[in-house]
Amino acid sequence: MSRSGVPEAEVPCFTSVVELMELLRGSSDDRALRTAALLRRSHPADKELQLAGLLQDVGRMLRPGDGARHAVIGAQALRPLLGDRVAGLVRAAGTAGGTGGTGGPDDAEAVATLRRAREAAGTSGPDAGVLEDWRPLLELVAAGSCRAANAIDPLGPPRGSITRTG
Repeated sequence: MSRSGVPEAEVPCFTSVVELMELLRGSSDDRALRTAALLRRSHPADKELQLAGLLQDVGRMLRPGDGARHAVIGAQALRPLLGDRVAGLVRAAGTAGGTGGTGGPDDAEAVATLRRAREAAGTSGPDAGVLEDWRPLLELVAAGSCRAANAIDPLGPPRGSITRTG
């Protein structure tokens, strides 16, 4: 079992942007595109928030009819490819009472922003563009997440404890 209570065997993990794009192309609902486009306009510097808006329904696509667990399933599937923050925002925004992506106060505000954008995207709005417009950003965030996961401390591992004398 994973820490969220969903058995690991049930949760596929995305290992490439190509896999993720294939799944997203199967969706006929453009609400996710409108949500991401609204977030791109209102929060242009927060790329992870924009992607969370685009990817909120990934859990529903992976496990249709799985009810309230869709946010957890989506977050677990996205985490290896896009990192903790995107996964945390997807999970918190789709979970009743979820307030923060990675636990910080900034993410609590990001979750609220994400929910408002999702609600606003329910009405017809400006042109949301096409899914392929998001590929470069997905690749950028995936590359950054991969580097962060494989980061090595330039000073090397700690070698013993530091004791203070005096």
